Amino acid sequence: MTRLDLFIARMVSQRACIDHAVALTADMQGPVFELGLGNGRTFDHIRAKVKKRDIYVFERAVASNPASTPTEDQLVLGDVFETLPMMLAKHGPVVSFAHADLGGHNLEKNDEFARAISPAIETVMAPGGIMVASDAMYFDRLVELPLPEGAVEGRTFIYQCPL
Repeated sequence: MTRLDLFIARMVSQRACIDHAVALTADMQGPVFELGLGNGRTFDHIRAKVKKRDIYVFERAVASNPASTPTEDQLVLGDVFETLPMMLAKHGPVVSFAHADLGGHNLEKNDEFARAISPAIETVMAPGGIMVASDAMYFDRLVELPLPEGAVEGRTFIYQCPL
């Protein structure tokens, strides 16, 4: 696959998995966490799909397109290793759906980061909650789910917290 093919596969997979996660968690009440804002494309998609739950976006510094920038009350600025525990203390393990696209172009660094952040993500998830990630994660409790139709193997991963 070319780099363009890989990018398209990732975008198609993200959309398919996000839409699937929104459907699976539609009856849940807990907030949605977007871990990493980037340009804001996935945040914009999530806010268009999720209407009755709070959405919190975790980022070190905002550099998104103005059309897809969260409101100030949706932003959780800082290092995710500090802000996730802060939100856990504030809200408890109530996250219905989390999406993470935190990696870069270095696959080794992405894997290291996924190993380090997985335990923190796991602590905030509600029973039945869904986690969608651009990289394979390393959870003790969350179970990897089959990808929905339209998703490409290895481009996006989806996990569920046991009930």
